[in-house]
Amino acid sequence: MELQPPYRKIIHVDMDAFYASVEQLDNPELRGKPVAVGGSEVRGVVSAASYEARKFGVKSAMSGVLAKKKCPHLIFVKPRYARYKEISSKIREIFYDYTDLVEPLSLDEAYLDVTENKKGNPSASLIAQEIRDRIWEELELRASAGISINKFIAKVASDINKPNGQKTIKPNEVLDFLEELPVGKFYGVGKVTAAKMHNHGIFNGLDLKNRTLEDLVSLFGKSGKHYYNIVRGIHNSEVKPDRVRKSIAAERTFNENLSSEIYMLKKLELIAEELERRMMHSKTKGKTVTLKIKYSDFTQQTRSKTVGNYLQKKEEFYPLIKDLLMQDHLKNSVRLLGISLSNLDTEKKDPIWVQLQFEF
Repeated sequence: MELQPPYRKIIHVDMDAFYASVEQLDNPELRGKPVAVGGSEVRGVVSAASYEARKFGVKSAMSGVLAKKKCPHLIFVKPRYARYKEISSKIREIFYDYTDLVEPLSLDEAYLDVTENKKGNPSASLIAQEIRDRIWEELELRASAGISINKFIAKVASDINKPNGQKTIKPNEVLDFLEELPVGKFYGVGKVTAAKMHNHGIFNGLDLKNRTLEDLVSLFGKSGKHYYNIVRGIHNSEVKPDRVRKSIAAERTFNENLSSEIYMLKKLELIAEELERRMMHSKTKGKTVTLKIKYSDFTQQTRSKTVGNYLQKKEEFYPLIKDLLMQDHLKNSVRLLGISLSNLDTEKKDPIWVQLQFEF
């Protein structure tokens, strides 16, 4: 079976070690050295690691203690999210010079649909190269890119030649590429799912393709249909420039674990003030308030309550947070508390974009 045109041209741009690279950009003394953003050698979790640190096995979400063991000369720096957001905005301005169909996934990655583009360039690969060159020339930061006919394959491709590289999977290469791809490399297939697939004799895309839809659904539920489609190059999700934000949150990790609920309430009051500022800034309100609790053993719990009216100010949602905290006994000391508001008043339909066919 061959994929049928028209094809979209999707680029996934992923900044290389973004947070750590910004720190090295702003502080020349850190360049060429192993850097971890976030955490410390006694506490906390690494948010990002430079490539010099990754050579020692340091990675994001790793405890600072373990990171320091793996790399004794690791340098920890505090995250500066306002600075990362500032740089991210400049990167997106470069994207918008080529297309308005930009879907940010985070501060350091985004999808671009360049099927039709402002430069009139028929080559998505050349556009990706030009974007990466401009990011380096204007911001002195490196980016990698994946280019293909849909978001899924572009995302997978962007990881192949990292750092500072790109990979194009052309329409006539898609099916062979997917058949040879190990299932652990499929975007969205984590370690647990990959292990389950291995247990059922599914090691690469071809193994996945040889399973029936019914078989995959019985093994993986709703995700089974997704796996059935993507291994056949079918992924019709549009690049959505007007992504609707699902929730707004604020949270804090503590230097010392908390055991007293009275002390937790004081911390939650400060977190609630920060959330109110974010809600006011975004001009957003929500009906569902959620308390997030992460315990000292890293297990996590959420408690939620939905009300009939929209909430925005601390005085409106903080009493609900107090009730949620007290509704059940805490099972351990607490290392992180967070509050979020969801079920927001920003629901709207996504625009429908008509894609035209160009030579890839």
